[in-house]
Amino acid sequence: MKMHTIGAASAVAAALLLIGHVAFADDLTPVGADRAASKDGLVPAFSGRQAPDAGWAYGKFRGDFWKHKGEKPLYSIDAQNVDKYADKLSPGEIQLIKQQKGYRMDVYPSHRECELPDFVESNSQANLTQAKLASDGETVQAAVFPGVPFPQPKNGAEAILNYETRYRGEGIEWAPLVTVISPRPGSSDWIDATGPQVFYFAAGKDGKASPQSVDQLSLAAYFSIDSPPALAGQAFVQRQYFDKDSETYYYFPGQRRVRRMPAYTHDAPLIGFENQYLIDESNMFNGSIDRFNWKLVGKKEMIVPYDDFGMYTFNTKLRDVATPAGIAPDHRRYEVHRVWEVEATLKPTARHAASKKVFYLDEDSWLALVGEDYDAQGKLWKVRESYPIPVWELGGACDNEPFAQYDLSDGRYVFDGSSIGQGKDIRWYEQINDPRFKQDFYTAESLRSVSER
Repeated sequence: MKMHTIGAASAVAAALLLIGHVAFADDLTPVGADRAASKDGLVPAFSGRQAPDAGWAYGKFRGDFWKHKGEKPLYSIDAQNVDKYADKLSPGEIQLIKQQKGYRMDVYPSHRECELPDFVESNSQANLTQAKLASDGETVQAAVFPGVPFPQPKNGAEAILNYETRYRGEGIEWAPLVTVISPRPGSSDWIDATGPQVFYFAAGKDGKASPQSVDQLSLAAYFSIDSPPALAGQAFVQRQYFDKDSETYYYFPGQRRVRRMPAYTHDAPLIGFENQYLIDESNMFNGSIDRFNWKLVGKKEMIVPYDDFGMYTFNTKLRDVATPAGIAPDHRRYEVHRVWEVEATLKPTARHAASKKVFYLDEDSWLALVGEDYDAQGKLWKVRESYPIPVWELGGACDNEPFAQYDLSDGRYVFDGSSIGQGKDIRWYEQINDPRFKQDFYTAESLRSVSER
């Protein structure tokens, strides 16, 4: 795959410094993507946000109102022909296709329609001169939110922080969410954990916020489990910060008490999921980046999940999508896009279950579309992919809440962030006035009060 170095991006950023203000070059979008099509024509020119077809409203299946809904695959990739397309696949994608029985990638025409609202683009433009990392090189000290803090990243830390601080409105609600863990080899016992979940983004509303103006709170989350019976009643709140590790409080119904979980970060296993799911694996990558050295490798064309409306079929039976062989191929969609490759190598002084992580970030949205983990021996271990769509509640900004993670060593997989089979769609809120989307909802006292009812 052809790689583009970061030197050109840095040169562009320098050239954008004009007298008294900053502007984006004509050949770049406000988030730093190349507007032009690729030379081979596989990646089209940037076209920008598109409205849904007439008649869409929340509660209707999104895919029925997407303007390209009638498209057919251009080709399919499976174990028989994967080598033909290897130059546009990641090592993890190739191994997943070869190892996972029946795994198939249907590749469709590409569309570049992910675009942030105007006020978020304006903040992103301001960040060309106002955003900066703290002296540790790993946390955001200054930036204008909501916006992309580093539209022209100089290193891998800035690139992955673009993803972690991406615009998702003021809040997201699942009513309910489902988290799936596939059975052990030789077993037929699934873990399907369901329950309500909400995310709150203190810096997500229309305006200009800084880390300091929101008390350094980047994300707050609440999740409670209704089923299965073995996990029912458990709940937690988590507060993630721009400048330090997250704080988690967990309610244990058997004890009828809330406990602070100071070690519930990084590679700590999520409770109840048989060590298959680690804290910082949620939504591709989650939490502090401080245990790795981050390298911005370059940009390249790659076949990635994109416009995956089939992963938002909330009225479809769960097991029709999360099958024993993996996520059903006809619910996944792939396109050719340009992505930034970011490599994270474990620091010599740090501990983590993974020795290296690699992420492939979409140039148009900064979403992490594909990720890979390597074990302590340097062997490819886990492969994950997310399923982005344009979110019309957010003016066409794209998000990627559902994702799957495959463990190549034991054949099991995790599927999370989804509403499939739950009868109600994920809902994004541009702005909302609701007690669950306030900072004081995400406290130990609040968790105790809502859990003991």
